[in-house]
Amino acid sequence: MAVATKDAVLGNAVDLAREVAIGIAEDPADVGEHLGHVVEGERLVSHRFACLARGYRGWEWTVTVARVPRGRTPTVCEAELLPGDDAILAATWVPWSERLRPGDIGPGDVLPFRADDPRLEPGWTPTGDDELDSVAIDELALARARVLSPQGRDEAAERWYRGSHGPTTAGALAASAACASCGFLVTLQGSLGTVFGVCANEWSPDDGKVVSLDHGCGAHSETEAEAPPSDWPAPDPLIDEMRVEVVPHAAPVPAADEVVVVEAAAGEAVVVEAGADETVVVVPAAGDAPADEAGADEVVADAAAADESVVVEPAVAAELVEEALLEEPVAQDDAPADVPAAETGTDPEQ
Repeated sequence: MAVATKDAVLGNAVDLAREVAIGIAEDPADVGEHLGHVVEGERLVSHRFACLARGYRGWEWTVTVARVPRGRTPTVCEAELLPGDDAILAATWVPWSERLRPGDIGPGDVLPFRADDPRLEPGWTPTGDDELDSVAIDELALARARVLSPQGRDEAAERWYRGSHGPTTAGALAASAACASCGFLVTLQGSLGTVFGVCANEWSPDDGKVVSLDHGCGAHSETEAEAPPSDWPAPDPLIDEMRVEVVPHAAPVPAADEVVVVEAAAGEAVVVEAGADETVVVVPAAGDAPADEAGADEVVADAAAADESVVVEPAVAAELVEEALLEEPVAQDDAPADVPAAETGTDPEQ
């Protein structure tokens, strides 16, 4: 096998290579300085020129020349524009079926059918057995042509958990409680329900979205933020001068230790309404004799203190009157005994 060596004839063919590069360029000014040559093989050399065309920074005009054995005349093999080491290149070409990204589907867009989608697997095919079919269709919701496969479930769980509704977001780290203890969380069924749920709080930024159980936000149902202190002074109390306050007039209360005397008819009971701090004295009619004297004053006193009606028999009334008369102080005449009645002003005839 021949070894590539330096070739003086081909290495000196710079002018020939430049003419070819100018011929394939749209503007002769797009061909810049000579950047050197590269020995591609035996009697095969590529000359490189800087590309000055707009949008092709780092690209190089490449012209390959060769010669026959023992020949002294170079011949052009090919010429093209190739990227250099620091050239600006387009993104790697991706097949159209793999170019779609989340969020690219808009209203009216339809995805092509994929019969071999690894995220799906065949659903339940009715067997004719009512018991098996009812369990699969009603309880497991398998009455579809295809259902989520384990791979599709794992990919969704990984995407949701590491996304903006997982436990590592800024809002979740700042939250004081997790979604697992929030009353607005609606859990999912199946294996995904052990890790995820749906937020149903309209004040939450995650309302209507799938969130992990260890996610969190400031709209948790069981937390309360402390009210920050206000820099403004407290306002003065407002007095409503247009409002009339109706105060009920209290009934006059008898003076303390007031004695109420009631005269009872012979042979009948007396019902007296006693007020606070009142002493009820029932004066019996003539001919009534005291009876059942024990404890009469205590009953009347207790009933009067309790602001209740007092029922006193005529027989008991005599005892009450007698005690009231004995306890009443006797008025003392301040005038001397030897002074005539006319001088004291107590003579009934005056």
